[in-house]
Amino acid sequence: MNRTVRSVATSLAVGFAMYFAARGIWWIEQPTGPLLMVGAIGLYLVVVNVAILWDSAVAVRMPLWAALLALVSSAVIPALVTFSLDARTLTAPFATWYIGALGLLGIVCVVRRRFVIGWLIVVILIIASAAALGLVTALALGLVGSVMWVAVAHLLVMFWDRAVSDTERLAGIQQAVSAWHATQQVRQKERRLRTQFALAVAGPILSRAVAARGALDDDERLEARLAEGRLRDELRGADLLNDAVRDAIEDARRRGAVVTVFDEGGLDDVDEQRRAAIRDELALVLRGADAERWIIRAARDPLTAVTVVGRAATGGTSDDDAVDVWREIPRTAP
Repeated sequence: MNRTVRSVATSLAVGFAMYFAARGIWWIEQPTGPLLMVGAIGLYLVVVNVAILWDSAVAVRMPLWAALLALVSSAVIPALVTFSLDARTLTAPFATWYIGALGLLGIVCVVRRRFVIGWLIVVILIIASAAALGLVTALALGLVGSVMWVAVAHLLVMFWDRAVSDTERLAGIQQAVSAWHATQQVRQKERRLRTQFALAVAGPILSRAVAARGALDDDERLEARLAEGRLRDELRGADLLNDAVRDAIEDARRRGAVVTVFDEGGLDDVDEQRRAAIRDELALVLRGADAERWIIRAARDPLTAVTVVGRAATGGTSDDDAVDVWREIPRTAP
């Protein structure tokens, strides 16, 4: 509950408590036991203000001891009022002030999340007023309103709590979406920069190849093949690349190896520190063997981030025999 709503609710509760206490003091006939009536009013004022104000600035939920004090007082106050009056004045307006007052106390307990205590106060009020006045008379003198307002307060608190819970959940979803969107923007920018870098490297030699209609010498053909491969790597596997991986792939291609990179989201949801470690490990794998065909694949797998396969130039009797390197780099550090 925000501070403004809490302040308004607290002011209203205190104001109504003062009103009911004033009704009890404004007697038109002298009670037979005025001290009992004054004691009931004083006890009520202390209890209701404790229930309203104690720890209200730091917590919505009422302390248990304050709720139990309110419960005990809800049984004591009607008895004190009844014993302070004779039978002829039990139904006078000043004599029935406790019906509305204890209804308010039940509302305060409900609003401060002591639902069981609030309804027990209502039950005690029904029993006490029915015993002193008769159930029908008590209902006519305000008992219906007290019960109804406690029920309304309970429903409003339930709806409020649900609204707050939904708002917090939606706020969490919005933050997650914003974070995901920001991450995607960063990754898109990074891919764009990498593509621009690859085009800057590959552009001159590719332009030369177009201008010469493919009539290139051996060195130019090698550079063109390397440039085309780097451009393809940046477009299809940018998340797998860092400077060490790029250099290792280029060295392998210069030796005549064929290197294919596929990024299918294997590094999604992997933190940046682990991504860096995966790339470094990938570079070590590429430099640690002399295969003629490399397949680097980052598939969506719960355990494996990157699979590296290195095949020999001439395999044996089956594809399994031609595999020189098989390395699975896990998503999490071993």
